[in-house]
Amino acid sequence: MHNFQAQDHFADGAQYIAGRLTKGTSGNSHAVVDPATGDEVYTYELAGSDDVDAAVAAAAQALPGWAGATPGERSDAMHRFAGVLADRAEEFAQAESLQCGKPIKLSREFDVPGTVDNTAFFAGAARHLQGQSAGEYSGDHTSYVRREPIGVVGSIAPWNYPLQMAAWKVLPAIAAGNTIVLKPAELTPFTSLLFARAATEAGIPDGVVNIVTGAGRDAGEHLVGHPDVAMTSFTGSTGVGKRVAEIATSTVKRLHLELGGKAPFVVFDDADLDAAVHGAVAGALINSGQDCTAATRAYVQRPLYDAFVAGVADLMESVRLGDPFDPTTDLGPLISHVHRDRVAGFVDRARSYARVVTGGEALQHPGAYYKPTLIADAAQDSEIVQSEIFGPVLVVLPFDSDDEGIRLANDTPYGLAASAWSRDVFRANRATREIKAGCVWVNDHIPILSEMPHGGYKASGYGKDMSAYSFEEYTQVKHVMFDNTAVVRKDWHRTIFGDR
Repeated sequence: MHNFQAQDHFADGAQYIAGRLTKGTSGNSHAVVDPATGDEVYTYELAGSDDVDAAVAAAAQALPGWAGATPGERSDAMHRFAGVLADRAEEFAQAESLQCGKPIKLSREFDVPGTVDNTAFFAGAARHLQGQSAGEYSGDHTSYVRREPIGVVGSIAPWNYPLQMAAWKVLPAIAAGNTIVLKPAELTPFTSLLFARAATEAGIPDGVVNIVTGAGRDAGEHLVGHPDVAMTSFTGSTGVGKRVAEIATSTVKRLHLELGGKAPFVVFDDADLDAAVHGAVAGALINSGQDCTAATRAYVQRPLYDAFVAGVADLMESVRLGDPFDPTTDLGPLISHVHRDRVAGFVDRARSYARVVTGGEALQHPGAYYKPTLIADAAQDSEIVQSEIFGPVLVVLPFDSDDEGIRLANDTPYGLAASAWSRDVFRANRATREIKAGCVWVNDHIPILSEMPHGGYKASGYGKDMSAYSFEEYTQVKHVMFDNTAVVRKDWHRTIFGDR
């Protein structure tokens, strides 16, 4: 049983502004529901536009001091931040599993340690905001490049990985000297609030990290359109991302979008079949399939196709669904009954044109559980292949030639992640070159690293989270140029007035 009592932790409200919890002022309340039981575990007042204004004002007030701190000072504070998170690891894991329904072993062994590591990485990276070395590129001038903070960042994070997404938004922003207002999903505010409070406890100044928990059409759109917000970073669906882009573009903001995915899992006929089967089940079912990089489309070269389908079905049927706080549980519920019914709708519609090999039904249970599902014999242009389902559903299709396999892998609007399975280094290298995705794994699917960038191609958005590449999103690049001649009248002046 869990021991995280949200009502006690957040009795003062679900907004974190200028270093303290406050209540929202929208006049609307929201209940956080445990998706494993259907029980309401916390009720709070949603943020409105006034709360967003207050949070942006707090971030703007904190900006000069934080941006003016030395890289070493920001780094030291963030190292302390990583230490606070590590000390509170179990508290974060309990809160994450309660609000999301994810198995406690996933929270303890993936979400929380990944976030601690990400914080430690950016603590170090804060010291390495370097520009191009000084040089005399014109002959008469010395030039160099500065990286400077953008200003107040307004970020929106999704409900599937609330802790990790909060970290991916907050950490590069503040390491680069910005301040931030983060809007988490109203379904899952707990770990974002704990994260901001841990930043304060680590000595990061009030107002550097602020949280507003409200509805997207109210708090979210007001944050994106706020005139004092210099940049928007959004992770979520492609449809909502388009709306965010419309609002941000109208105010000429810097924009970073990490959107939907439909990751292909390409198995060539020389692949290790057992490794591919295990990788497909793990890659498809992580976080109950609620992962934009999850394996959703397996393309298997025809000699291995039947054995792959049989192996994945057998392994899926062994996966243990149950109480997220039972350490033996493999798969938890989906985030809500509404979302479970959406996933079920995709599968039910597919029955008319494809074969449900295993799964394809909800559990008779108060929680929002859906069985691991394998679908075969679907057409490439069918809904189940082309659309993001965001649930524990894998569709498998055969292919013949390598050319066909790579063509099919690229044949959706998305391009966030993919994997290729082969013992042949030349085949694998070709796949990594030609598959259009921001990450291509070889003989694995899902692992992420703080040192490596995450972001997509095509309708999966643009820009990078994590790694030093994320500083491209969160810094302004400024060219500084000094005259070295002390000559009053420069030679180029003759193009404007006078003669040589």
